Amino acid sequence: MRAQIAPRAGFCFGVSRAIELVEKGIADHVRIATLGPIIHNSQVVERLAAKGVRSINSPDEALPGETLVIRSHGVPRRVEETLKEKGVNYIDATCPFVKKIHNIVSENHRAGKNIIIVGDRAHPEVIGINGWCGDSATVIATEEECEKLSTDILENGCVVSQTTFEREIWKKITKIIKNTCKTTLIFDTICSATNERQKEAALLAEKSDSFIVIGGRNSSNTKKLYDIAKRRCANTFLVEGAWELPARELKGELIGITAGASTPDWIIKEVYIMVDEQAKNIQEKGDQSFAEALEQYEQSIVALNTGDIKVGKVVRVTPTEVYVDLGYKMEGVIAAEELTDDPNVDPETVCHVGDEIEVFVIRVSDIDGVKLSKKKIDAIKGWKTIEAAYESGEVLEGKVVEDVNRGVIVSTNGCRVFVPASMAAERYTSDLSTLVGNDVRFKIVNIREDRRGKKAIGSIKEVAVEERKAKAEEFWANVEEGKHYTGTVKTLTKFGAFVDIGGVDGLIHITQLSWQRIKDPSEVVNVGDVVDVYIIKANKETNKVSLGFRKVEDDPWVIAKAKFQVGDVIPVKVVRLVQFGAFVELISGIDGLIHISQIADKRINKPSDELTVGETISAKITDIDWEKKKIGLSIRALLSPASAEIPVRPTEETPVEEAPVEEAPVEEAPVEEAPVEEAPAEEAKTEE
Repeated sequence: MRAQIAPRAGFCFGVSRAIELVEKGIADHVRIATLGPIIHNSQVVERLAAKGVRSINSPDEALPGETLVIRSHGVPRRVEETLKEKGVNYIDATCPFVKKIHNIVSENHRAGKNIIIVGDRAHPEVIGINGWCGDSATVIATEEECEKLSTDILENGCVVSQTTFEREIWKKITKIIKNTCKTTLIFDTICSATNERQKEAALLAEKSDSFIVIGGRNSSNTKKLYDIAKRRCANTFLVEGAWELPARELKGELIGITAGASTPDWIIKEVYIMVDEQAKNIQEKGDQSFAEALEQYEQSIVALNTGDIKVGKVVRVTPTEVYVDLGYKMEGVIAAEELTDDPNVDPETVCHVGDEIEVFVIRVSDIDGVKLSKKKIDAIKGWKTIEAAYESGEVLEGKVVEDVNRGVIVSTNGCRVFVPASMAAERYTSDLSTLVGNDVRFKIVNIREDRRGKKAIGSIKEVAVEERKAKAEEFWANVEEGKHYTGTVKTLTKFGAFVDIGGVDGLIHITQLSWQRIKDPSEVVNVGDVVDVYIIKANKETNKVSLGFRKVEDDPWVIAKAKFQVGDVIPVKVVRLVQFGAFVELISGIDGLIHISQIADKRINKPSDELTVGETISAKITDIDWEKKKIGLSIRALLSPASAEIPVRPTEETPVEEAPVEEAPVEEAPVEEAPVEEAPAEEAKTEE
């Protein structure tokens, strides 16, 4: 025989929130009274009563100086108005999901809609909802009641549901309404947690031999769970705690367990342990054995007190919490924010089921559970490390977890170290949020104490400056032209990009970023890019380093030399027309010249008579000067083969337009019209 608990058994969000608000009031020494039982669980109510919490039925019963708590079910609008009129201090613990229904009902009632509530008309939540439409709502709970609704009500109707209503019945009711009237507004306000809890109970009950529902007998959602389970498992029992377990009647291999939204964890755990560990013994020896087993279990429970340091075993990990078995009657819980100082921590990456973990007990409550902290333990141990590092000057490692006023917080060894903005980076950073998430090395430069305790002050800058100085010394000791480095782009200017290559910043001139002309360095690199560079020139006296970025194998002329030769007929694109001819693009970064005399097999006045910028044409390579990086081409050679013998190579001597076309060699073109490769010297200096 074994037991299995449904995943969502126990307190829902709204109930847990209400209990926390009451517990906080008790901790703050506030006199608390609840408007009706805070939840439908007599054990919880009794434990709160033992701590001085009264349950009253009307605001008129509140005593002077008491703070009234509105329970999670919510109240009608008139009750809130009465509390305000009488000046009664109150805390609204209405479940946010219920509050949403109040708003829907209130808005649609003001708009003249007929409010229809699907739920138990005697339930406090339904009474409260009805109070937000002046108690004018029509309340139904069955298909039969729905079928009796008049068309007049439905045509201008607005339908909502009690948050704990059974999903299957809701579906049937809304189907009837939709088939009757298409204009009715329907809001599905069944709590998603309630829906999931009911689905899980149904699935578990179907495969169970016996089934136990734990919760108060006056709890609506508990009774619905019982009804759902009973329809699927005939041997289903409703109990308020382990003391009511029907020992003789539990049978079969699997006993399923679920609990209503008002059932605390410790009651669920008691039932689970009694079933899982003692069921066989109970069946053999009867009711007396059950009592003995329960007594033995209670005697085995360890004592826990706030402030204790304990070692436990991780039994469950969720995205927001870690559950730890300390041998107490309920598991302790470490919230994500109590795991580490990192606000973005994922508990599932830090803890694993079966791990032993040392924890600090923050609070012990039979109602709200056992709250634990790992980061407090880490802080106690880590503070000793910080004090030792302050004395020795040791460099510590940590992560920037938060940017605060005038600085950042670094988490290290479970402690928080404040680093002022002026010490947060090697260079001043105006936006400190960019540092959050960075792993850093730092020194403790001061420890001070105020009324809130000791605080450590750190400096990231001091370590960064020291490390950069050491790297710079190593760089200058080993630097040589042509040596490759991996660096990070730090800043961009109009004339190039500065790259940190380890303790030293070097400049990649804009002409060294690409084999093609670019207008801005950002066309090739961005700040933060990791790049491979090589040394062109390094001057230790001026502390200037010129870097190369272009690769030889990417040089368009290297590519062209392997691809083209005299006599090739290739497609080219016209990129520029000048007086003495047309410049055409062979490949990206390589232009050639078709002299005006080689554009056609007849005399033309200007290149634009035959060619247009942007068009693609076929031309024959008639001359290549790899040293001077000039290529001559001819269209005429394709029209008249004899013209292919005429070299097309412009020079600086005679303008083409002054010589006869048939005699003027290409090299007579003006210098200023030379190809792009003949750019002014100042644009080609990399070391500047």
